Amino acid sequence: MMTGPCIGWTIDEWQQGYRNGEVTPTTLSAYLAQIPAHDPAWITLCDNTRLAAQFAALEERLALVGPASLPLYGVPFAVKDNIDVAGWPTTAACPEFRYIAQTTAPVVARLQAAGAILIGKTNMDQFATGLSGTRSPYGIVPNALNPAYIAGGSSSGSASVVARGLVPFALGTDTAGSGRVPAAYNHIVGLKPTRGWWSTRGVVPACRTLDCVSVFALTVADAAHIAAIVAGPDAEDPYSREDPQRAAPGPSDPMTLAIPDTLEFFGDHQAARAFATTVETLKSLGARIETIDFAPFRALADLLYQGPWVAERIAPLTAFLERQPAALHPAVRAALAGAMNFSACDAFHGEHERARLSALIAQTLRGFDALLVPTAPTIDTIADMTRDPVGRNTRLGFYTNFVNLADLCALAVPGAFREDGLASGVTFIAPAWHDQVLAALGQILERHLDAPLGATGRPFPSRAPQALPTLCPSVSLAVVGAHMRGLPLNGALTSRQAVFRERTRTASCYRLYALPGTPPRPCLVREAHGSAIEVEIWDIPLGYFGALVAEVPAPLAIGTVMLADQRAVKGFIAEAVAVQGLTDITAWGGWRAYLQDRKAAR
Repeated sequence: MMTGPCIGWTIDEWQQGYRNGEVTPTTLSAYLAQIPAHDPAWITLCDNTRLAAQFAALEERLALVGPASLPLYGVPFAVKDNIDVAGWPTTAACPEFRYIAQTTAPVVARLQAAGAILIGKTNMDQFATGLSGTRSPYGIVPNALNPAYIAGGSSSGSASVVARGLVPFALGTDTAGSGRVPAAYNHIVGLKPTRGWWSTRGVVPACRTLDCVSVFALTVADAAHIAAIVAGPDAEDPYSREDPQRAAPGPSDPMTLAIPDTLEFFGDHQAARAFATTVETLKSLGARIETIDFAPFRALADLLYQGPWVAERIAPLTAFLERQPAALHPAVRAALAGAMNFSACDAFHGEHERARLSALIAQTLRGFDALLVPTAPTIDTIADMTRDPVGRNTRLGFYTNFVNLADLCALAVPGAFREDGLASGVTFIAPAWHDQVLAALGQILERHLDAPLGATGRPFPSRAPQALPTLCPSVSLAVVGAHMRGLPLNGALTSRQAVFRERTRTASCYRLYALPGTPPRPCLVREAHGSAIEVEIWDIPLGYFGALVAEVPAPLAIGTVMLADQRAVKGFIAEAVAVQGLTDITAWGGWRAYLQDRKAAR
């Protein structure tokens, strides 16, 4: 394993290294020279010519846009070798398929525009078909914690180079769990974003209708940081989608998690105990955990390889395989053996069943912040996987295969270690566009576990939690009356995915009046001689804010409210003229106190 400066650095540490002069382009060149040529995690490594060209382009961009526009200045990263980078070969782990890419995939281009430096393309299960990391003619990528075990796939190389601290983040892809299983086995974070949120243009398809680009990182904050940079619509990608901006901006209080009513570990008692430990940890942090019927999830997962989607895997390769029928890795050929046996009618029947099960899953998850599952039910040695490459690989997708079919997003994070020292990760899963909820949940767990970063042995950063970027736009709203928790109109917020943030007070320049009607409400008015009034702050998704404003009746309105700590937020207010003749209840200090006093007086 490589040692020395830069190994195991997070994105923040790389940024600090450049700021204080500890890292330079020359340093990165020497750093690259240390990577062994025989390391099976890589298919193509950056040479000095490519490195110099990247830094030259970076300096030109720096002169044009300034450092504030380069949040990843000089930060090294890696890319799975089914993602195109102009001038670099793309192989999808098949030498006969190799070509030199003419254009750069948008996800990579956005990282480079932010200043990141590509240092190599990584090994993978051939054509992204597999979850083991053993299906590549470029070699088997071993587990970063114990080389006798599998690294997981198909994004094995990307996970390995992050886990060993060679880069702070790397791109993978995820169709059936390829961005999650390797994260679990190598004790790192794996974010499988909402399908269509990140462009998949320039990616060799596995199942094009299901494919996602994913990211591996040492921390949740770093994964979310990359998501904020690469996400966004791509007009040239027919599967790109616009964010409706209606997802919850964070988990509820208390966080509410579902877990399967029956858990499968295929006899791996260490994996079962590790998952149980992580569940207990979350309970100790205040999580409310309930079991759900997992049968629809399993039924949907079975469709991925037993249904017509296996034919979608072969569709983009038909012409190539007619020319090169022997190019497929034997285990990949076995996995795709029945691909041509499905008819058009089978495809429609499969889609109808997918839609039915997805609707049932959406209903099952309603009311929960996320579903919590083991990322993988067990782990295999390389020797065992080699002896039974199809059967053992199939088991690994038990908790992953349904996610893209059901249009869910997922975040794999390290969980409690197994007794044998191997990693055992868990995955938070939520409906599409709830990526920010998952990031918040993942950060809560990782901060509490305080485990080493990947396989580097470096301790988790001891400083305060790094702020998560805004992945789901929301509006902070001050509510002063019937919209408060437990009061009659609170459902107007909770039904729109609003999340309670805090109870606080306004600045001392407001008066409160009682407004007659059903339900009774107060009016908050800014006046020269006022007082601090109790309010609740709720974050409401931006996509729902307009609908809430539209239903606010006169004389109420939504305006700007100043808080006691000088923050300005949106809130329920009224004009002074609207409260003439109303009862001034400012002396009670808030609507709850006024209601309680009235109740006691009856």
